[in-house]
Amino acid sequence: MLRLTEIKLPLNHSENDIKNKIIKRLKIPENELVRYSIFKRSVDARKKSRIVITYSLNVETVKDEKLTRGFQNDPHIRLIEEAGYHFPVQADTDISERPLIIGAGPAGLFAGLLLAQAGFRPIILERGKQVRERTVDTFEFWRSGKLNPESNVQFGEGGAGTFSDGKLHTQIRDRGQRGRRVLQELVKAGAPPEILYLNKPHIGTFRLVKVVENLRAEIELLGGEIRCKNKVTDLLIENQKIRGLRMAEGRELLSSHVILATGHSARDTFEMLHKRGVYMEPKPFSIGFRIEHPQSHIDQCRFGEEAGHPLLGSADYKLVHHCKNGRSVYTFCMCPGGTVVAAASEDGGVVTNGMSQYSRNERNANSAVVVGVTPKDFPQGALGGIEFQRRWEKRAYELGGADYNAPGQLLGDFLAGRPSEAFGSVIPSYKPGVKLGDLNTSLPDYAIEALREALPVFDKKIRGFLLEDAVLTGVETRTSSPVRITRGNDFQSVNTSGLYPAGEGAGYAGGILSSAVDGIETAEALAKRILEKMTNNR
Repeated sequence: MLRLTEIKLPLNHSENDIKNKIIKRLKIPENELVRYSIFKRSVDARKKSRIVITYSLNVETVKDEKLTRGFQNDPHIRLIEEAGYHFPVQADTDISERPLIIGAGPAGLFAGLLLAQAGFRPIILERGKQVRERTVDTFEFWRSGKLNPESNVQFGEGGAGTFSDGKLHTQIRDRGQRGRRVLQELVKAGAPPEILYLNKPHIGTFRLVKVVENLRAEIELLGGEIRCKNKVTDLLIENQKIRGLRMAEGRELLSSHVILATGHSARDTFEMLHKRGVYMEPKPFSIGFRIEHPQSHIDQCRFGEEAGHPLLGSADYKLVHHCKNGRSVYTFCMCPGGTVVAAASEDGGVVTNGMSQYSRNERNANSAVVVGVTPKDFPQGALGGIEFQRRWEKRAYELGGADYNAPGQLLGDFLAGRPSEAFGSVIPSYKPGVKLGDLNTSLPDYAIEALREALPVFDKKIRGFLLEDAVLTGVETRTSSPVRITRGNDFQSVNTSGLYPAGEGAGYAGGILSSAVDGIETAEALAKRILEKMTNNR
């Protein structure tokens, strides 16, 4: 099979145009083209007057190898083998010890799925509820402001990504095709097939609920388990080796192989690990606000007269600016046609995030606009980033009225340094609600300074971004984990043998797809270690 890349066509093209482009690129007669399929499709909208669709295609002809020899100097035509990903080992039939996985987010679920498919019968322990029950609790919090600290946007089956956008794009390289395997498993579990080829695929929260349920069903069918409402409160460690876990009710589970995939908001777990001496260190993350514009406004800014074209959908954006004070400001987790959501997991703090449904047809576009912070900005110690996050989440809670309403300000007022008193053309989507005022004291001075410098610059990159009535809602603090649970090349903790930190919470991923891939790589290392120990003990 051939892989053709950089196939560029105008926005209004037909399937026949794709076929003709292949024939022209390969210089073959039509009858030598057997079939083709889309591997990747992306949109280049840098010029609104000339939007281009770019394809990578898998192409089969009657003489693939001969053609490749004729195009050896063309980097956009190559011969490929679609071998796909294969888990490197299979469990022996006499395997007795079951690996334990803490956390049922993307890293934990995909580590568990691949281990189950390989015959290792993993047990996944999740502090929160099953995904459908968790959805009820989360929507109740958004409706009434009644927070369940164990069942919310951050905690529960599916992880924090369930209430985002189901975004599946990542910047990690996928030479081992693990990312492709994740997408294939998601499609098999009910995700839309186009996630296999779209450049920025997403599933959407409501669809993700069913996908997560189907992943659970397959894990259980293969002999694994997912035990929700099972909170791990302690590690059993002897001579710097993991021996098992202690649950909240005092029960112990024994295993010398544990994957730690807790997610970035398991602060009590981080504190427990620190007390137990598991090595960790503070790491950089970012803090800021959510910004909301009308989606129709962003569509017009990005696509001009082509706004609304079915191939384009709802427009997104990605912006960055390096400020005079040394800080970087960038947009993050952009949610076209979505909503800003309450993402708190502790009493007395306000945290924002963004999400979209599959249709992306809500009134507003929203994105985090955040400033990078480093351990130099935190109190000292491995858990200093957590203390830093809590400080600004509590400040947002106070500014919002101490009832989980979020503090907000119109963009024009924020730049002018005056409090906001009434909404304009943009009505914020955050629930329970937004209390207008002055965000000047909601973040450190250097962050406010950087944001005020960057936002006008963003308008030069997307004309119209600086909409006076756009709404800023505070605060966004959970952009990534504030700690890294350091591991070695064997994926084990550097000082606790048998403990395998994985995913976003451990500081090794950022988003659904990269977390799932990291979970698979961690599962591979664990599985190989189990079989090595069995071989040595025989």
